[in-house]
Amino acid sequence: MKKGMIKKILAVTIVGVMGLGLVSCGGKKDAKDKLSEIKEKGKLVVGLSADYAPYEFHILDENGQDKIVGFDVDIANEIAKDLGVELELQDMNFENLVAGVSSGKIDLAISGMTPDEERKKSIDFSDIYYTAEHGMLVRVADKDKYKTFEDLKGQKVGAQMGAIQAEIAEEKVPEANLQLLSNVNDLVLALKGGKIEALVVELPVAQMIVKNNPELTIGEEKVKDTEGGSAVGIQKNQEALLEKVNATINRIKEEKLLDKFIIEANELAEKQK
Repeated sequence: MKKGMIKKILAVTIVGVMGLGLVSCGGKKDAKDKLSEIKEKGKLVVGLSADYAPYEFHILDENGQDKIVGFDVDIANEIAKDLGVELELQDMNFENLVAGVSSGKIDLAISGMTPDEERKKSIDFSDIYYTAEHGMLVRVADKDKYKTFEDLKGQKVGAQMGAIQAEIAEEKVPEANLQLLSNVNDLVLALKGGKIEALVVELPVAQMIVKNNPELTIGEEKVKDTEGGSAVGIQKNQEALLEKVNATINRIKEEKLLDKFIIEANELAEKQK
């Protein structure tokens, strides 16, 4: 065999070994490994922002212990059940959820999150599990003054930091003076205290807020979710986990469980008044 041929064979062999090494290293972060990791630890860690009834919120259970409930929690429970693992909830600021999923600090984000283009740069999303409309909350005393988003021109308008409602307020309210806070409950207090003139939220949330705060009301103008609704946030390139999550979402839809979850969540929120 010629010397040149030996060199070529050696070169091909080295490149082949390097290629296998790269595949091996890259494979450490693929979807199979993430799903295996969840099953190995026997726990699914789901991040949410528990200030958004009926999606997720805090209650005191029969023993006076703090508990996070809501229809997003019910969905998380169903995913954990189908995976055969326990569920662990992590209450976080909404604007930190995407980073939490991307970094692997949490396995999933289930928090009424809209899969907009900006978030899709950092994480992947499941199928849509719920589509809602958005509206604005105003004080009852101002219900004739602020009927539409246009009526709020130049006013201080509140929305949750990092949420799609902030974009809606910026787009729909001319010259809006946006007031962004992490916690919706703090925004409600700001509205009641006259620090903002309106609060943009999803309608199911607005309805629960009004039930608990009769001095507030929902404005006349509504906005449909142009981004498609709420989906589960998942770390990039985790196809096996994504497939499992979508299978659970499809089962929930087929068994018509979501309506049941929403009704139960509303009932729990009502009891906390």
